Amino acid sequence: MGLWTWPWARRRQGPSGFGPASTAEEVTAGVEAIHLTAIVTGAKNGIGRETARVLALRGAEVIIPARTMESGIKVKESIAEEIPGSKLHVMEMDLSSLNSVRRFAKAFNSSHSHLNILINNAGIMACPFQLSKDGIELQFATNHVGHFLLTNLLLDKMKLTARKTGVQGRIINVSSVAHKRSDGSCFDLNKLNDKSRYKPFIAYSHSKLANILHANELASFFQEEGCNLTANSLHPGVILTNITRYVATNSVVISILSVANLFLKNTQQGAATTCYLALHPDVKDVSGKYFADCKEATPRPVARDAELAKRLWDFSEKLVDANQHGEINRRK
Repeated sequence: MGLWTWPWARRRQGPSGFGPASTAEEVTAGVEAIHLTAIVTGAKNGIGRETARVLALRGAEVIIPARTMESGIKVKESIAEEIPGSKLHVMEMDLSSLNSVRRFAKAFNSSHSHLNILINNAGIMACPFQLSKDGIELQFATNHVGHFLLTNLLLDKMKLTARKTGVQGRIINVSSVAHKRSDGSCFDLNKLNDKSRYKPFIAYSHSKLANILHANELASFFQEEGCNLTANSLHPGVILTNITRYVATNSVVISILSVANLFLKNTQQGAATTCYLALHPDVKDVSGKYFADCKEATPRPVARDAELAKRLWDFSEKLVDANQHGEINRRK
């Protein structure tokens, strides 16, 4: 039994009526998503898979991007066994490759008429120093830059869907409390790509700060434009999933994680805030906020810096433009 299942933890609920012990199924109970289409990155396992499963359970059509079709089909089949009649589709995409993201977006935009929900969930944590195919530090490339490009390439589809259906579109960035370890001075390619100063957990923190700032800048953009979209970010809680594979490499760490598992959320609880932001009616018109345990939370001041969010947007735009094209929805 985990800590969050203890009776005192269940009393720690916020205005939503949900708390750290709430599960993704509980926070979406009674919600009908039968006419909604959602993309969930990182749905191969962990909270991403649970998010995709619960959205499918509520009737949504769920697109699962996967690095290989084989891995994605396995996820689809396993969810379909649990939820007969679920509407699941697998499409190939490698978030660490900008060309792969472009191919995915082009294929999705040509094959699907609607997109209501985009959940930027995929991520890697504390991996050894590597550069992506596009020459960007791998954690930043995967956790932020890939999602930045994907989101922008899908924005027109989301705006059109919102106009046609009248249903507010929602973008959700899965961040982390780890953003608190970043001071925001990292958004420079020479710094990110400097192997001599690379610290795996700090690099992860930089990417998680970027997730929050990205959502905040999107929200500002949507407000200025007056489009019927929202963008929010969240900390899912601390959960032992496949994302920890790079840190569980020795017996000492494995022992610590095994003990820590008694005090952490399980996958069903870890996906709750994501599913709450994706489907719950109480979040309508809420944008540019950071959530934890299905309620608004306060990130570090650096994550609320509007000027830093603009600088990150410009930096990210240059990164993807430098690797060709220039199809970004630009801030004015």
